[in-house]
Amino acid sequence: MKAKKKEIKDYDSVDTTGMIDRGKRMTLKDLGFELPAEPPTQVVSIRLPTPLLNRIRAEASAKDVPYQALIKLLLDDSLRRVHKA
Repeated sequence: MKAKKKEIKDYDSVDTTGMIDRGKRMTLKDLGFELPAEPPTQVVSIRLPTPLLNRIRAEASAKDVPYQALIKLLLDDSLRRVHKA
């Protein structure tokens, strides 16, 4: 890790624009990156009654977890129980 930080600092003081070949198209794979076929999470919008959301937030606070994480846990637990029955 120290070597990588040193390398980054070394390049901070060097003009690297000459190292880029604008004629050669690069892909993410060339740079060592690969995007997953499907995003690991997706954004969902859901309307909840205010009293229910307040109960979820209170429960999440009591368990010291973010309320969105608690909603995910509750949904997962509920689906597991449905599929076992």
